[in-house]
Amino acid sequence: MTPKKEDYLKIIFELGGKQRKVSNKQISLSLNVAAGSVTEMVTKLVSEGLVVHTPYAGISLTADGIEVAENLIRRHRLWETFLVDKLNYKLQDVHDDAEVLEHATSDNLVKHLDDFLGHPKNCPHGGMIPSIDGDYAEESYDLLADAEIGSTKVVDRFVDNHELLTYLDEIKLNIGDKFTVVEHVPFEGPIKVKLVDTGKEVSISYNAAHYIFVN
Repeated sequence: MTPKKEDYLKIIFELGGKQRKVSNKQISLSLNVAAGSVTEMVTKLVSEGLVVHTPYAGISLTADGIEVAENLIRRHRLWETFLVDKLNYKLQDVHDDAEVLEHATSDNLVKHLDDFLGHPKNCPHGGMIPSIDGDYAEESYDLLADAEIGSTKVVDRFVDNHELLTYLDEIKLNIGDKFTVVEHVPFEGPIKVKLVDTGKEVSISYNAAHYIFVN
């Protein structure tokens, strides 16, 4: 399987494709690729039995696709954890090197890396890390974009996208931050939230709010 196909399976999984339908647009924005490229790749993945595409509804992973994605996610997120925790990478800079390492990692190396890190349950951007037995806690798929005004939420995880993570670093929004939703500005304007600990109000762009998962 090519690295590009693997990237698609990972992002479909990350966006919730194990449990629900993911749109072409979500994949396109997350991977920074043209919509036509997404359509072409999804067609290939359907033919290989890794995803199901329902017209006007979206894309989801098959059982085989889930198995492949879980294995890839485990390798990738363990390397992200190593690079951030042990080599002091900034979160937004870790993806590309983790990608290279992931594709060159044997099962034996993955096991030793997991042991060395103490079997972490989550990567630095909040995503779960499957255990060697394939066990993991289900991730939140509730989007900040859908959070109701007046509700109190906690940042659970971010989609692993360089531009998104750079933006979130700039506005100082972190995993575990608790906030109250103050306003959804009309016409795809920002979502305004108030951090519980500091009382600071933060404006989060409409697009970014679709790639921030909350509890």
